[in-house]
Amino acid sequence: MPCTLTLDYWIDDGWYVGKLREVPGVFSQGESLAELKVNIQDAYRLMTEDASVPVAKELRPKWELRRLSPLKVSLDKVGSTQTK
Repeated sequence: MPCTLTLDYWIDDGWYVGKLREVPGVFSQGESLAELKVNIQDAYRLMTEDASVPVAKELRPKWELRRLSPLKVSLDKVGSTQTK
């Protein structure tokens, strides 16, 4: 059964970092977008091989990419963070 999985990604300190929007807990990184795509697919495969994870193994995903803006965080007080 085909499905669509969305790879949300961003660049952090020169690395491409990403997560699957539809499958919580699947994160990865790579030195390039191509490497991230390979790594995220591998992470997804490893997660679906684990029988304790409720993801249908028969899914054949179609991959979509979505670039996110970096999260901007500022410290206005010691121990307090505020997102801009």
